[in-house]
Amino acid sequence: MSKFKIIVAEKIDKAGIEHLQKYADVDVCIGISREELLEKIGNYDALVVRSATKVNAELLNKGKNLKIIGRAGNGIDNISIEEATKRGVIVANTPESNIISACEISIGLMFAGARSICYASNETKSGKWIRNQLEGTELYGKTLGIVGLGRIGGLMATRMKAMGMNLIAYDPYITDERFEKYGVTKKETLEELCKEADIITVHTPKTEETKGMISYKQIELMKTGVHLVNGARGGIIDEKAAYEGLKSGKIASFGLDVHETEPRTESPLYELDNVTVTPHIGANTYDAQRNVGLNIAEQILNGLNGEIVENAVNLPTMNRDELKEAKPYLNLLEKIGKMYYQYNKEIVKAIEVSYWGDAAKQYTEMMDIAFLKGFLSTVMSEKVNYINAKIFAEKNGIALNIQKNKEEYKNHSNAIKIKYILKDKEVVFLGNIASNGEPKLLEIDGYEVDVKLTEYLLLINNNDVPGVIGKVGTIVGNENINVATMTVARKQKGDKALMILNVDDYIADEVLEKFNEYLEINFAKLLKL
Repeated sequence: MSKFKIIVAEKIDKAGIEHLQKYADVDVCIGISREELLEKIGNYDALVVRSATKVNAELLNKGKNLKIIGRAGNGIDNISIEEATKRGVIVANTPESNIISACEISIGLMFAGARSICYASNETKSGKWIRNQLEGTELYGKTLGIVGLGRIGGLMATRMKAMGMNLIAYDPYITDERFEKYGVTKKETLEELCKEADIITVHTPKTEETKGMISYKQIELMKTGVHLVNGARGGIIDEKAAYEGLKSGKIASFGLDVHETEPRTESPLYELDNVTVTPHIGANTYDAQRNVGLNIAEQILNGLNGEIVENAVNLPTMNRDELKEAKPYLNLLEKIGKMYYQYNKEIVKAIEVSYWGDAAKQYTEMMDIAFLKGFLSTVMSEKVNYINAKIFAEKNGIALNIQKNKEEYKNHSNAIKIKYILKDKEVVFLGNIASNGEPKLLEIDGYEVDVKLTEYLLLINNNDVPGVIGKVGTIVGNENINVATMTVARKQKGDKALMILNVDDYIADEVLEKFNEYLEINFAKLLKL
């Protein structure tokens, strides 16, 4: 089998390139011209860029074989997400590879402002001992106002909660569950946060909405002696308004790693001793740059292999912890999705997905997509991935009716029920995640079972009469089929029964036919999950 082909058009850490080279053919073409890239791109399955390469409709039309584009960094302004999504091409970036570094620079600026660390250092080095003039502020017990409770805001909340701070946050685009998860009190308006916070730190992207979102009006509402930190994007805090607040004494300190104009060597802010500035170095750590290279390499390989791409920007956003928690459910739903058309060939008119207990607390939008990926993969000639699954479903008129139930399902702490509505009947599959993290099947078409969802399941529907299990055992032995476990279920005595065998290897059609030849067996099917 030939290897995937990857072109790296812009510089990433060598650790990332070396990781890609273990599993794919990699061409490093840093500095390649636009014309050369357009000529070459049709030969590649994946493209790695940073911010310079414009990935638009022109390039995507040429890249007929592209499956994933990796942006080694956070921003994606140079990539047309809409055009990529139309073509089922995954776009991934690395927003979490440098978020710890970005969070830590903000924490550093917070400490520097609260204790005048940089000013004290400069004065001491200049030969002045001004100990009695420097009265700082403890962070313990103070109220931290976090503007933007996304990835970095969440990290900030976790770390500063451990410092004993009271946490409030404003983010109109984040669910109440996320506020609860981080132990943060939600503020409905930015003005409300400004009135209550002792220290304010911003962690939002820069958009038309957030540009200058903290300005004269907001600063006027703040407590006297408030400390401000901006490690997100320059201009979210209006620097002119901040300067006036610092001069008046309203603002006790201002720490900023990002600036309205970059690079910049002078500003009225630089004249003030209670301002700490750094030249946009939040992500500039050895760890972050190495992580960026390795992370984009891992995502590229996952995308090429049809696995979960953690930071696909044309998918619902999940941070690393959320993904870790949800991953067993994604695996379960993809496997259950794969079962239907291998079990039953009737056309599906509608599909209901019901989440119960702990499953309903997960980020179910991604789980819905995992189900569609599995459901469609057995009947589509095209390769189905986490991006195009939704596109294919829409094109084929497949919509999911989603229900979330906080209560447990029949003493199961989590469960997911898939109900297929056909022309004149319904077919139900029920699964859950066991305590050891394994995906399990609890019900199939009315039969209550308890089956691990391994790669191969042999399903045998038979008349509920003596001798069938023995006959199945004989065929299994004669054909050298290794069985890990076997489950037998029936709806009522004397009716049809169902055997499910976890088998180690693929079973050929001619072997399956030997089961089907036996009079008491209605069908024998091998499901590949």
